[in-house]
Amino acid sequence: MDDLAEAAGVSVSTVDRVLTGRAKVRPKTAERVLAAAEAIGFYAAPILRERLETVQPVHRLGVLLQQSSRTFYRMLAEALSEAAAGDPGLGLDIAHMDDLSPEAVAARMMEMGSNVQALAVVSAEHPRITEAIEKLASKGVRTVALISALTAPSGVAYVGLDAWKVGRTAGWACARLARTPGRLGILVGNHRYRCQELNESGFRSYLREHAPSFTVLEPLTTFEDRVVAREQTERLLAAEPDLAGLYVAGGGITGALAAVRDAARESLVVVGYERMPTTTTGLLDGTLDFVIAHPLQRLATECLEALLQCAQDPNYRPNDRVVPFELVTSESL
Repeated sequence: MDDLAEAAGVSVSTVDRVLTGRAKVRPKTAERVLAAAEAIGFYAAPILRERLETVQPVHRLGVLLQQSSRTFYRMLAEALSEAAAGDPGLGLDIAHMDDLSPEAVAARMMEMGSNVQALAVVSAEHPRITEAIEKLASKGVRTVALISALTAPSGVAYVGLDAWKVGRTAGWACARLARTPGRLGILVGNHRYRCQELNESGFRSYLREHAPSFTVLEPLTTFEDRVVAREQTERLLAAEPDLAGLYVAGGGITGALAAVRDAARESLVVVGYERMPTTTTGLLDGTLDFVIAHPLQRLATECLEALLQCAQDPNYRPNDRVVPFELVTSESL
């Protein structure tokens, strides 16, 4: 066992765990131990191979996220990996997309779908995406819409927030925190994201019902990019010197906060998305007033459960899994 541990580059206790199965070992580590055992002629190599074969994933699931350069999607990938780590019968493939065009996303869905039993994706609504969902469904691979809902004739399970309630909550925050009624700006990433369209709808709905003295401006598009978000925010602030509030309902909040910080508008109420280092800093320095966030661990768990349901029964009628959102202020950090 000492020789095997040295050949595999692991501890003797790890070799013992692989041999006895008394504790879980990462599949890649077990495979490395097996390869070393066969290379040095370890007497129990057949036992190791048999044990490794018995813990191979029963279900192979996939999650297709947006750019790895964005902090939120790196954090979500980590939460998904942690949620899957405790199940030795679960194989999880996580990929990030740099090109978010419908054609590129659809192509990645088809590529990844050929290697998994069910696939979760964060995507805008588009006929190309619907076509990919239907093609995968015809092969027995169901799609789960993560964060932003998608539609298709075969049905798509949704895992995420109630976006309309998110928007109404943002409207409530702006109306309650603004010093005086005025004009309110909205930043969205892309109008084809159903969650962002519902964010805007809920935002307007609350203000129309409870705070009609506020005027909601037409939304500005950031294309989920922080540079574009900064430029759009700078233009908005220049055009609206008395802007009462800003709701960042899509990607690019890092750039938006940079523009607000440079403008030094103390009376401006800013409501944003997701709890991460950028928004935490914004809350602490007063640039950001209110954050609505996905509970990442809960979101990851619900996503994996929805994928498993799809993998186990490709013919089931998908159901939505709406998770409660978190509210964060500087005082709750």
